Amino acid sequence: MSEVPVRCRFAPAPSGSLHVGNVRSALFSWLFARHQGGTFVLRVEDTDASRVTEEAVAGVLEDLRWLGLDHDEGPDVGGPHEPYRQSQRLEIYREHADRLLAQGDAYHCYCTGEELEQRRKAAMAAGQAPGYDGHCRALTPEQVAAFDAERRASVVRFRMPDREWVVDDIVKGEVRFAPGQLRDFVLVRSDGSPVFLLAVAVDDLLMGITHVVRGDDLLASAPRNAAVIEALGGTPPRYAHVPQVLGPDRQPLSKRHGSTSVESFREQGFLPEALVNYLALLGWSPGDDREVLSRDDLIEAFDLERVSSNPAAFDTEKLTWLNNRYIRSLDDDELGARCLHFLTEEGLMPDPPTLRAAMPIVKERMKTLTEAPALLRFLFTDDLELNEKAAGLIAKAPDGYLGRVADALEAVEPWTAETITAELDALAGRESLSRTKAFQPVRAAVTGSNVSPPLPESLDLLGRDRTTERLRDAG
Repeated sequence: MSEVPVRCRFAPAPSGSLHVGNVRSALFSWLFARHQGGTFVLRVEDTDASRVTEEAVAGVLEDLRWLGLDHDEGPDVGGPHEPYRQSQRLEIYREHADRLLAQGDAYHCYCTGEELEQRRKAAMAAGQAPGYDGHCRALTPEQVAAFDAERRASVVRFRMPDREWVVDDIVKGEVRFAPGQLRDFVLVRSDGSPVFLLAVAVDDLLMGITHVVRGDDLLASAPRNAAVIEALGGTPPRYAHVPQVLGPDRQPLSKRHGSTSVESFREQGFLPEALVNYLALLGWSPGDDREVLSRDDLIEAFDLERVSSNPAAFDTEKLTWLNNRYIRSLDDDELGARCLHFLTEEGLMPDPPTLRAAMPIVKERMKTLTEAPALLRFLFTDDLELNEKAAGLIAKAPDGYLGRVADALEAVEPWTAETITAELDALAGRESLSRTKAFQPVRAAVTGSNVSPPLPESLDLLGRDRTTERLRDAG
């Protein structure tokens, strides 16, 4: 356990539902905080009004709630470092920018966009690396006064110390940036708004963040964040930059691989427990061969130093397999409650006792909750439409067969899956039919489909009267 209480944060810039790559970073941060007995902070980076909407912010909160990634401090729960939305912290950023200017760690830059572009092209033509050339770094007071007299717009740039910078990254190891590699960068735009590099550094400093877990696309910003924090008299957090999540083509996961948002997986009928379990194993291992780990198991075993520095590929088939394992582990009441949303979305109104009783016969074969309506529709509506294969099976049945099945089942006592099985098997023998050929047309007539839960159990739930009525209607 660290001597300094661990404080981790997740700081999304909401523009829609959370992407699984962002969620994995949040999950690793949450697991580390919970393993260490620390604090998990949610901070919303919403200074870009053109991208961030209130709906998107609400979506982030809902996604995290659904996943069970609870936060100890945040915009909806408060905390000692309020506010937790950057759009409400603009005065704080201005104060710290002014402090950096007063200390000489920042300066006003009056270069126009056209001038910067011209110098960038000239540097590249001369074989030099592009980047700000420090043109305004040492302006005299007279030059500054002249620019101000012209009312020339300026940005505030940070004066990056010209030395080697070393990021001791928990995942990547030591990452070195040579002297001169990191140029002076903008802290405040000409309209007075803060850029990411200022806001994130100030927030991490003031909120006492000790560890930052984020995607490795932000690795180059780590020494810049650290430099600003040091200039403000603080100690930078430890960084853990996790590799990107890849699609099956080994390219960064994106919309071209299908919908990869948390919202889409929820709508596809995946359980939050399965998604959390799967994302935790993307680039991390508990050190043994376990693949199914509860939330408590993950918290107990999680160690940032076991996160791989290599990208991990997202495998929907593996997630689906894991989802089925979690579906099978739920008790019947809980599984029925989770299926209810998907059933009502299809216009079905199941009665709770029947729904609960149906869970044992579908949970083994149900890979996602969206399969519930197709498997259980026959129980909760009498308005069935035969699919093409079901119609074909009924057409191939011996003449009058379904009527004879109805007559036989009408006499079954008691009405149970066991007695139904025995009667159907006896009838198949009398008709000289294999069990498959005897059961298939019955399944088609009663459920409207060629695929259903086990037939005797389905008929048991459906009841004698509805079963025999459907058989006679189809026959």
